[in-house]
Amino acid sequence: MRTDSRPRVFLVHWKRAEAPERLARLEAAGFAADGGEVGTPELRALRADPPDAVVVDLSRLPSHGRDVALALRTSPKTRHVPIAFVEGAPEKVERVRRDLPDATFGTWRSIVGTLKRARAAARNAPARVAPAPANALAGYSGTPLPKKLGVKPDGLVRLVDGPQGFEAVLGDLPAGARVTRRGTKQAPTVTLWFVSTAAALAHDLERTATLAGDGFLWICWPKKASGVPSEVGDREVRAAGLAAGLVDSKVAAIDATWSGLRFTWRR
Repeated sequence: MRTDSRPRVFLVHWKRAEAPERLARLEAAGFAADGGEVGTPELRALRADPPDAVVVDLSRLPSHGRDVALALRTSPKTRHVPIAFVEGAPEKVERVRRDLPDATFGTWRSIVGTLKRARAAARNAPARVAPAPANALAGYSGTPLPKKLGVKPDGLVRLVDGPQGFEAVLGDLPAGARVTRRGTKQAPTVTLWFVSTAAALAHDLERTATLAGDGFLWICWPKKASGVPSEVGDREVRAAGLAAGLVDSKVAAIDATWSGLRFTWRR
């Protein structure tokens, strides 16, 4: 049984060095604060025991902060939890504002007032999610991302050079499936390799493909519209894969930032 009577706030933050100071600021403002990076286990915990409010720091990895907020909004158990976004570049804030029209926006300097407005708005109006685009955690086709990637029950998803917090983008996995960023004795059924430079694509492709084994290898690159600098696109990725003895069989939007090509070894 919870004995702390203070409103409970969960902070979504991707910069470990900064998170303690942000949490301390929330505590000093009278909240019981917890939080940090959000992956599948954290999302499940939030759904099982929703906080009184969620603060999303958009100053770090804004697209993933948006994805986490959309995941909370589209779950019946967390749909009505007030969400306050703080900081972030104006164009990123505007995009989140379009997707989550009921959310509240502010700065760390005004966090107390921002949370007050967010909680008041949640009491006075139902939570809304803009009908388009669809939840980024499910990709753009409406198909859950794990299914789109080929993740199976009890399977292993390995992230290679994955963005911080990408576990949250995957969302709920099939029963028994798990995500790792390290090498394991269990062979991965799906490997996601994130690459943005020509040098990395040329130097690391053979090693990464070997580690992927007989499973799917998704080579992912930043979309042009994402604003993330990149030296490679689908043409370069496909050419490199074919030259290495791989065969591509599918292209997909991974999230708002990344696209990917699925490869397997040529038989």
